[in-house]
Amino acid sequence: MPGKVNPVMSEMMLMVAAQVVGNDATIAFAGSGLGSTFELNVMMPVMAYNVLQSVELLSRAAQVFADRAVAGLEADRARCESLVEQSLAMCTSLAPLIGYDKAGDVAKESSKSGRTVREVATEKRFMDDAALNKALDARRMTQPQADMIGSGGG
Repeated sequence: MPGKVNPVMSEMMLMVAAQVVGNDATIAFAGSGLGSTFELNVMMPVMAYNVLQSVELLSRAAQVFADRAVAGLEADRARCESLVEQSLAMCTSLAPLIGYDKAGDVAKESSKSGRTVREVATEKRFMDDAALNKALDARRMTQPQADMIGSGGG
């Protein structure tokens, strides 16, 4: 297909993960006691081999993935902000303020019309603009609040 980019780095990580899961199964079996006789675990060499192989695979794969797939990536801020504004999950923050039913109505209308939650909620005038902007502030929702840090609450 013209223009197709093969996800070989992601596929490599999946193969490494599969191998490490297999190694873990071998280690678990070897350590279960089924492979031991006369209070000796003759499976220790296979356990050590699989642990060391897993460490080597994971460390190399992480470095290659970082170098070839992650380095240089930049988020499209405008697109991310647009997706947040389009998300019906934003209605969750409205529920404690305007009630579950009204927040649900905002979500339904937003979904049906293709408008953002902010646009629909602004139109419905359930609260003033300042309160709405505070309620729909995604950064505030996803970052620790200064008054919560160290208070033990969450």
